Amino acid sequence: MYEQATFHVRPDLAAAHEQAFERLARAGTWFTGAERLAIARETRHARLCAYCAKRKAVLSPAQVTGDHDSLGDLPLALVEQVHRIATDPGRLTERWYHGLLSDGLDDTRYVEAVSVIATTIAIDTFARGIGMAEAPLPEPVAGEPSRHRPASAIHEGSWVPTIPRGANTGPEADLYASGFVPNVRRAMSLVPDVVRHFFQLLSTQYLANLRFGDETGRAISRAQIELLAARVSALNRCFY
Repeated sequence: MYEQATFHVRPDLAAAHEQAFERLARAGTWFTGAERLAIARETRHARLCAYCAKRKAVLSPAQVTGDHDSLGDLPLALVEQVHRIATDPGRLTERWYHGLLSDGLDDTRYVEAVSVIATTIAIDTFARGIGMAEAPLPEPVAGEPSRHRPASAIHEGSWVPTIPRGANTGPEADLYASGFVPNVRRAMSLVPDVVRHFFQLLSTQYLANLRFGDETGRAISRAQIELLAARVSALNRCFY
C-alpha cells in the first residue's frame, strides 16, 4: 500500500490500513459493502463541497442555505452526516443529530457511518501527511448486513444508546477490557463490530490503551505526544 512512499511506513501499520479498507468493502452490521464504500467515497468528496465551505466560513451553519455537492449515491440525511463530520465536526449538536433522525436516518446507521467516515479520514490523512495520494478503494464484496442490535444498549445521556460498563455480556462479552473503559470506546457500542474493528486500526495507527504510558521505542516523549495531540485537536476544533 505504501511501497512508493518517501518515508518508511511500519509494515504493521500498512497491513492495518489495508485490512481496514478491506473491511469497508464487506457488509457491516447495517450497511452493505457497496453502501459502506459509497460513504467512504462521499467522505473524500466532501472536501470539495462548496456548500460546506460556505457554511464553515460563517458563524453558524444555519446561516447558509443550499445543497451539498454530493456524488448522488446516498440518501440526503446520510450525505448531510458525512459532509458535516468530514468538514465541520467541531460544531455538531444534538439538535443536528435529531434532525438527521427526523429525516430518515436511524441511530444504528448513524453510528456505523461514523466509523466508516472516521476510518476513511484517518487513513487518507496519513497518506497526505507522507506526501502520497489517497489509496484507491477496493471493490465491494457481496453480502448482507447482520443487523444485530445489542439488547444491553441503553440511553445513558449520550446522543445514541450505548452499552454500559459491566453490561457487555453474551455476544458483547469481548467488547470491553476489564477495569477502566474510556467513554471514547463506549461511544459506538450500539454497533459492537464497529468498536472491534475501529479500535484495531487505532491501536496500530496511534497507541494501544495499555501502552499509552510506555515510551519504549518511541522517537518522541509522552509530553511531546500530548503537545502534538492537543495542538491538532485545537486546530480541528474537536469538542471531545
